[in-house]
Amino acid sequence: MQEAKNKLGLIFFPAFDWSISPTHPEREERLLYTKDQIEEEGIFDIAGIEEYNPEIASIQDVNRTHFCIPKTDQIVTKPHLISAGGAIKAADLVMQDEVDSAFAIIRPPGHHAFKITHGTRGFCTINNEAIMVDYIRQEYGSELKIAIVDTDAHHADGTQDIFYDDPNVLHICLHQDGHTLFPGTGFKEDLGGPTAKSYTLNLALPPNTTDQGLHYALDNLILPVLDDFNPDLVINSAGQDNHFSDPLTNMQITAQGYAQLNDKLDPDLAIMQGGYAIETALPYTNLGIILAMAGLDYSNIIEPNYSPEIKEQAPEITKEIEQQVEFLLKKWEQREELISKELAQGEYKTTTKRITYDTDRISDQQKIKKRLCSQCSGIKITQSQASPVNYGTVKTIEIPFNACKQCKKEAYQEYETTKDNDDFDYCYLQDKTADKTIQPQ
Repeated sequence: MQEAKNKLGLIFFPAFDWSISPTHPEREERLLYTKDQIEEEGIFDIAGIEEYNPEIASIQDVNRTHFCIPKTDQIVTKPHLISAGGAIKAADLVMQDEVDSAFAIIRPPGHHAFKITHGTRGFCTINNEAIMVDYIRQEYGSELKIAIVDTDAHHADGTQDIFYDDPNVLHICLHQDGHTLFPGTGFKEDLGGPTAKSYTLNLALPPNTTDQGLHYALDNLILPVLDDFNPDLVINSAGQDNHFSDPLTNMQITAQGYAQLNDKLDPDLAIMQGGYAIETALPYTNLGIILAMAGLDYSNIIEPNYSPEIKEQAPEITKEIEQQVEFLLKKWEQREELISKELAQGEYKTTTKRITYDTDRISDQQKIKKRLCSQCSGIKITQSQASPVNYGTVKTIEIPFNACKQCKKEAYQEYETTKDNDDFDYCYLQDKTADKTIQPQ
């Protein structure tokens, strides 16, 4: 019997009872061909590769990460909880040393779901991966350093939003240039909040980037930064819509390119995100990732319509990627200096952002007040006003895992002042130091 070099856990949840519409790219049969391919290749006959059932995430697991407006159970379905539970199950398998690594092949996806969520955007309602990361930190130690490498073609704007101010979570995102693809964000200048400058790194890949460009970024940016950061866990947010056959994107990555990426990255966890070529790409890219994570040979994986010309990359694309890599490496090296400059600007920093829900056609205008604290990540106070949904003015107050006493005190004072204030229709408090969320009644 063939034996895996690395013990690998697979969690599969196809969510046959959830879809946006029968013809939507994110539809019920999206993972069927992957399951068939895995079984046909005899993956479950390999010693050391085991399939596990997902758990069901709790409402508290969701509330630890998100503010769901107006209530969690009004926008989150059971398939969402099982998908998030699949990611949590993967984490438990690794953290409890039952396996060396785990791959959650799950849907619905999650990386476009923001901290404050009013509904579905980019096919995502809650952020499976972020929920898993916060679960790990709650259950296994809030001081853990975690690195997320997102390889989806679409910028992981939701994951970025959730961890933008957290220096214990390094978020590196490789994606098709936001000037050419939804959600239109994720540029190299977006480096993280004041207390976590350069702990967010965005590499906007030009359309038609090939395996060459992807692996240049991996070898010259991602792996050196990971080595410097020295995380306790590495997570691949395994979006696979960079594939050359994907109908929603304009990239040229192959199944071999994905497998080699996971071979080099050697992630502890892989959590599936996008990928919409359900017959011509996903069965092959998922198989390549599985074999790479298990330490097995993946050299014979060739998808339909592959030709060597797909790997040829235009010189101008190579040059653009090289320039971005150089810029981001410099910003990473300057991170302590950049954070010091931010903290010297005052006690609070206020910003605004507008979030568009392409699926549910909601627009959310946010005003964010961030405490610039030298002792911790600082509390964050956000006012949210969404339309056409009519929940009025919402205020959310976040207390981070590493909050100092002063920040925590100010957060509770803010909550007490706001909860009975007629200017706000809803007020929420999220205290990660106590694993406590207070929602409106």
